[in-house]
Amino acid sequence: MLRRPPNGRGASINPVGRFESIEYVVDPDVELAPEETVVQATRFFRDPSRSIIASNDSPDVGFDRSVNPYRGCEHGCVYCYARPTHEYLGYSAGLDFETKIMVKEDAPALLRKELMAKSWRPQLIGLSGVTDCYQPVERTAKLTRGCLEVLVEFRNPAFVVTKNHLVTRDVDVLAELARWNCISVQISVTTLDDGLSRAMEPRASAPRRRLDAIAELAAAGVPVGVLTAPIIPGLNDHEIPSILAEAARRGASHASYTVLRLPLGVKDLFVHWLGEVVPDRKAKVLNRIREMRDGKLNNTKFGERMKATGVFAEQIRSLFEISCRREGLARGWPELSTEHFRRPEAPSAQLALF
Repeated sequence: MLRRPPNGRGASINPVGRFESIEYVVDPDVELAPEETVVQATRFFRDPSRSIIASNDSPDVGFDRSVNPYRGCEHGCVYCYARPTHEYLGYSAGLDFETKIMVKEDAPALLRKELMAKSWRPQLIGLSGVTDCYQPVERTAKLTRGCLEVLVEFRNPAFVVTKNHLVTRDVDVLAELARWNCISVQISVTTLDDGLSRAMEPRASAPRRRLDAIAELAAAGVPVGVLTAPIIPGLNDHEIPSILAEAARRGASHASYTVLRLPLGVKDLFVHWLGEVVPDRKAKVLNRIREMRDGKLNNTKFGERMKATGVFAEQIRSLFEISCRREGLARGWPELSTEHFRRPEAPSAQLALF
């Protein structure tokens, strides 16, 4: 039996961040007024970051550079591995992550500045490596679109990962990047079950809208694939064949997947969510996760964090590969090109006067 979270968010709790020394706890004997029990509306804050291209040297990540116009994500996916990053801001990985969003208003300008630098070596950039660059605020902020326009200007290759149909708004810019083999888009489809999707990723686009996005991008000549992620054993792993079939039917050319990760505070949030939403499957899901993570809910070792082992992991891998072959989907992401990279001429000081 599937239950809906009580507050319309992915997380229903807001545990103290791991760097905080003080925690406010509601006294269970104190009766709250109705207005005190309502979840706060999403709030947006200006992020004054002075750089925008993040780098990593992790062997678990398939790219070295990424751009994240936003910190926090209103999609509210309960399983999101990025939730603990909010704790560095003094917030919680729970409700704070999806209700307090940091907006990098200077993202396009910062990206242009960094690509103009002679030290920049043309290479693949991920949009986004952490939170979804097409979360709801992008509809008005248009920072992701601004960054894509900069990438067109420089013809620097990039890939986009999103679970929001909003990506189709920028099909013109994406198609221009595709002309130079400088873009690929991965649409994340976790489930085809509308009820499960609303409970698990409450403010992301519905599954059918994500499939529609695949069709619209493919029709425009934009290389698009499906990311079946995360695979949660005992919850959505049986949907792999149907997700890949629907994505292929709409024009996806490639596919990839990841198995659920539960770093730091995400473990407690996810366990709590299972008890609220799918209590009858809670024990099964957790036991299978432990089977794939050497008896634990998460493996933190570099080089192994993204890998699952054991019989259930092998079943998922085999099911995914067989389904890809049946649907004619390439496994992994397409190779993109840096050969067309260029730096536009900077305006002279004299022209800048006008």
